[in-house]
Amino acid sequence: MRKTVYYYHALSSPWAYLGWPQFKALIEKHDLDVVVRPTRIVTENGGVPLRSRPQPRQDYHAVELDRWRKRLNMPLVLKPKYYPTNNEFSARMVIAADRLGLPSLELSHALLHALWSEELDVTQPDVRIDVANRLGLDGAKLQAMENQPEIMQAWLDSHEEAGKRGVFGTPTWIYKDVLYWGQDRLDFLDEALSQD
Repeated sequence: MRKTVYYYHALSSPWAYLGWPQFKALIEKHDLDVVVRPTRIVTENGGVPLRSRPQPRQDYHAVELDRWRKRLNMPLVLKPKYYPTNNEFSARMVIAADRLGLPSLELSHALLHALWSEELDVTQPDVRIDVANRLGLDGAKLQAMENQPEIMQAWLDSHEEAGKRGVFGTPTWIYKDVLYWGQDRLDFLDEALSQD
């Protein structure tokens, strides 16, 4: 039986961006069934958006990003032009792709790359369409689906589900009701998957 991992992540999270290569490797290693759940920080559970944190914490965030981009050898702009951003539009596009059985996780990473590496404004429909098109997807179709009532409801449901399951920050993976928060916890997820 395939192992199922729930993946809660914000389409503005640099940590989701940095964690994707390792998570992708785990998907392949363990033949995972991934339940894609775009969300945002769950403040009701104690999540704290970056710009509302005291300045020393914001400064340290940049230090950590710099460490990790070098460690992982991934291109990342520490203070991209269009961050912070409203990640709902990208999230709904990813949900649309997931509903169609398309590579939604690849799209998610591409949208995060556009924000954090290319410094593109992913709130703009034409930007999201281009990102999807570059993956060989029908960007215009996916963008049009973003405003369908069922996609908008799925976005709301995803966030509500995250709150109920104890998620507060992103990215968070849940395997067998155990939370793994942050891309630096993927080794622990790997260990758990390897034990079963």
